[in-house]
Amino acid sequence: MRAEDLLFPTKAGLYCPEGDFHIDPLQPVPRALITHAHSDHARMGHGAVMATRETLDIMRLRMGEGFAGTTEIAGAETRIGGVSVGFHPAGHVLGSSQISVTAVNGPRIVVSGDYSRHPNPTCAPFVPVACDVFVTEATFGLPVFNFPDPATEIARLLASMAEFPDRPHLIGAYALGKAQHLIALVRAAGHDAPIAIHGALKTLCDYYQDCGVPLGELIPATADQVPAQLVIAPPSAFASPWVQRFRDPVIGFASGWMAVRARARQRGAELPLVISDHVDWPALTGTLTELSPSEVWVTHGTEDGVIRWCELAQIAARPLRLVGYEDEAE
Repeated sequence: MRAEDLLFPTKAGLYCPEGDFHIDPLQPVPRALITHAHSDHARMGHGAVMATRETLDIMRLRMGEGFAGTTEIAGAETRIGGVSVGFHPAGHVLGSSQISVTAVNGPRIVVSGDYSRHPNPTCAPFVPVACDVFVTEATFGLPVFNFPDPATEIARLLASMAEFPDRPHLIGAYALGKAQHLIALVRAAGHDAPIAIHGALKTLCDYYQDCGVPLGELIPATADQVPAQLVIAPPSAFASPWVQRFRDPVIGFASGWMAVRARARQRGAELPLVISDHVDWPALTGTLTELSPSEVWVTHGTEDGVIRWCELAQIAARPLRLVGYEDEAE
């Protein structure tokens, strides 16, 4: 069986006819396998959903109990129709997985979803899985994206807090994954004072702590006087009246996109923090070198840069041009 017959793009997303399922479908389908719970990959309305326990839990928290007809917790290896599927840690957010699809006497395809190779204390690290075809994202698929050590960015944040002790530091971070990652990095750097969080972050922060991810003391950033210098909120909050309660704040955002100065200026970030839960260019190309697949498929992002790198590395590659996967996690 050819790889392109085992898994191919449709209007609804990547489809495996041998197992009659879609991976991270963009539209409601009878059966979906989900890599992680960000809303551009995990949508409601499917007949059946298979994912890790954490991904199913987070989908339920975000969408409600009836987000799918039925759900099934993914095992290490499961037989579905004529294929074997496996869920392997992706290092992106809690519960995130790569999904391997292996045909009998046929190729193995690994769909990475979104993934990171940088250590993240809030989720299991990426596990390299040998495969014939690796399906990669390319959110930051250009050589210009070479992210600094996250500890260096946290040191900049703490240095700013020490320099301006009377100014609250408001940092924008997406509710699932980035906010918890940021808090964990700050704790690892020795900041043990209470951290204030916007109400939109509470449910997921509570869930992370229930899963054994220590985030320290978190207090609500809802009172007129918030007794914490560090305040974390989703980016959407910075366009709302909520932000006006803080006097002379230092505004920052934690994102891989903060490596682009124009993006930082557009956000009005006085303190841009380059902290990403995706692979940067060295990690992406390093992963392709490590796995050495026969072929690379690129789902979304800056596809042309990755395709060109593969050509120079003599790896067959092609873009899938899947529209609908955005950068929610950044």
